[in-house]
Amino acid sequence: MPTFWVAGLAVAGRRLGVPLLSSNDYAPVKIGICGLGTVGYGSYRLLQSNRQELARRVGCELVVSHVASRRVREGQDIGDTRYSTDPFAVVNDPEVDIVLELLGGIDVALPLVLQAIANGKHVVTANKALIAQHGNEIFAAAAAQNVLVAYEASVAGGIPIIKAIREGLAGNHIQWVAGIINGTGNFILTEMREKGRAFADVLQEAQALGYAEADPTFDIEGIDAAHKLTILASIAFGIPLQFSKTYTEGISQLTQQDIRYADELGYRIKHLGISRKTENGIELRVHPTFIDEDSLIASVNGVMNAVMVNGDAAGSTLYYGAGAGAAPTASAVVADIIDVARLIANPQSSVPALAFQGDRLSGLPILPMAQVRSAYYLRITALDQVGVLSDITEILGDHAINIEAIIQKEPRGVDADNQRVPVIILTREVLEQEMNAAIAQIEALPTVAERVMRVRVFRFDV
Repeated sequence: MPTFWVAGLAVAGRRLGVPLLSSNDYAPVKIGICGLGTVGYGSYRLLQSNRQELARRVGCELVVSHVASRRVREGQDIGDTRYSTDPFAVVNDPEVDIVLELLGGIDVALPLVLQAIANGKHVVTANKALIAQHGNEIFAAAAAQNVLVAYEASVAGGIPIIKAIREGLAGNHIQWVAGIINGTGNFILTEMREKGRAFADVLQEAQALGYAEADPTFDIEGIDAAHKLTILASIAFGIPLQFSKTYTEGISQLTQQDIRYADELGYRIKHLGISRKTENGIELRVHPTFIDEDSLIASVNGVMNAVMVNGDAAGSTLYYGAGAGAAPTASAVVADIIDVARLIANPQSSVPALAFQGDRLSGLPILPMAQVRSAYYLRITALDQVGVLSDITEILGDHAINIEAIIQKEPRGVDADNQRVPVIILTREVLEQEMNAAIAQIEALPTVAERVMRVRVFRFDV
């Protein structure tokens, strides 16, 4: 029976007849928090409000002994907890056992984490950019110091996707990982489809609602999702973190036309992160994607996230929930604290940082995008002249690109001599380099009036 993990839902079960550990069995584990932003303060509050429950899970008290932030915001109550404006005061505090790095960015976070490790402290972070770009260095340093770096909150907020892949699916040979891992982009595409709104209009609302930053580049151009996909691919396939080799493509060029044509063809457009293992290497790519309207992820809308993982034994499993926000992300942070605290309280073998033993990571290469095989949606705007369609199909045929469906829409234009015709084509799978060459030739035709719009197609093998 397939397993579905839904963030925020507990699975009912019987209480086992095992005596509970007393919170007095071990000395308290002391936690230092660097950063009191949305996630930092959310983690502080969760540690305080669930203190007794957490002690039952760990077998000792979890005590926030030191916090650091540039300022304590209005409405933030940290009681008599020691407070500093310098985060390095936390990592250099001899009482602190676990450092929570919740600052974001890299410039301060990287030296901070490395200093914490050098001081023999365990680290919990929600910083996807830090792990994706510098995780190899960080994990090597942690291994040398025999400490843990936990990072569940770096991907998909409250969805336990890292734990699912590293532990729950550890017995599987993972075939692919694909999903919606940026809520901002998903919100924009949902509004465009459901309400017929323009991209720029929805982006402005996303910024007003706090879903997108003033500079939304990381979200809409796929960089945020690429950080997360880099991490997922590493733990799924046992490869070093290689963010620089992740292909990224944003959603800003999508139009209402593309949304409508996708519907007509039985698809939805989602901004997906996809990593797939092939005989020649690992695909690592983020881009707008046509997916079948009947697939489970097609119905994931708004700011929600969802990831599907395909393993040879478990088949396809879906993980759905809130991908951001104070409480969901704090849930993941505190879950990591519990894992580390259990190890401190009662030392035992731990799960390797990237799921596979550090000296046994695979050298399988990341495929350049030109070597990726995909089906495609093409929107070609051509002049309404005889022979245009045959010229286009001849070029596709020359590159061994098979057509699955073709739609020629009604001409549009201000006068009879300047009529333009949208031609919509769905293709079968082909190497990207062949499609690139074909598109270049099509765009060079004197009868093609605009750049070709290309969206890749991904079919979930459920």
